[in-house]
Amino acid sequence: KVVCYYGSWSVYRNSNGKCDISSIDPSLCTHLVYSFVGMNADGNIRILDSWNDVADNWGQDGFGKFNNLRKKSPSTKTMIAIGGWSEGSTSFSAVASSSISRKAFAKNAVTFTEKYGFDGLDVDWEYPNQRGGRSTDIENFVNMLKDLKTELKKKNKLLSVAVGATESLASLSYKIAQVAEQVDFINLMTYDLHGTWDGVTGHHAGLYAPKTGDKLNVHAAVNYWLKNGCPPEKLILGVPFYGRAFTLSNSNNNGLEAPTSGPASSGPYTQEGGYLGYNEICEKLQQGGWTVVHNDKTKSPYAYKGNQWVGYEDEKSIQVKVQYVKDKGLGGLMTWSIDTDDFRGTCGKKFPLLQAMNKVNQ
Repeated sequence: KVVCYYGSWSVYRNSNGKCDISSIDPSLCTHLVYSFVGMNADGNIRILDSWNDVADNWGQDGFGKFNNLRKKSPSTKTMIAIGGWSEGSTSFSAVASSSISRKAFAKNAVTFTEKYGFDGLDVDWEYPNQRGGRSTDIENFVNMLKDLKTELKKKNKLLSVAVGATESLASLSYKIAQVAEQVDFINLMTYDLHGTWDGVTGHHAGLYAPKTGDKLNVHAAVNYWLKNGCPPEKLILGVPFYGRAFTLSNSNNNGLEAPTSGPASSGPYTQEGGYLGYNEICEKLQQGGWTVVHNDKTKSPYAYKGNQWVGYEDEKSIQVKVQYVKDKGLGGLMTWSIDTDDFRGTCGKKFPLLQAMNKVNQ
């Protein structure tokens, strides 16, 4: 599988950063996931941007346009993601806590996917028993997925989850084997493993540890999920199409674990300090003055120029992850998110990272 998340707010980015649904090449994805809708505490699904998502009142009909991408690629499945980082845990926790609200949510999920034409639902609760959740969430999450599965399967709809990847996150939130049993596949969020919160540079999606004993790497996370009962064919390896970027305390100290003073300057499109889309990174690299280092342990590149430092993925590092997925017998790869690939081909071919991911099917 090649599972592609699309951040629907990317239509609001300026100039070359604006990623309309018409920019997406659906043939490069087996599953396209529209992000996000919200969760109400009563189990109703909340549309977060009615102007962008639906056709009522002269809206943009994002859902309709997204689902029409299947006309260009009939084998591609479309899904709607509920939740995300901003949604947090409170509403999910409330809905999951009672059988009545869980069943109501499951029925609403079917109604919603049928009304708008999605092939399935991706549950992105970040995270059970964390960020405003409670300890009973762990069991209730499994029950919620059971109820969703019961209803969605009646209509032949898909069910997936996006999950915190590392042992430190996952051990607090999931009964892994039971979660895996309820869903068609699991999107493992193997990124954001390092960031400005560390106070030192680090690759946020390094495949292997830069030093022994470090569990904040992709390989350690994958092994944790497999060891705890996730069937490999259901596990989808997440790959970021963005970098985590830092301002170095001393521009002469620019390797891994170099001290940092905060996030790097924001990029022109994503406009968030410490976060750069691959489309922004490749443009910076083309402008020159950057030094790119391919680290042999993490298997992923980082680049620095002056006091700016970014760890990211390129075609080469994704090819290594593709081979890793094949060697491990995993179900495929996922990306967050296609709207920060070089979808216009500004630096070369269009969707270079997504094309590299597709080698998993060759």
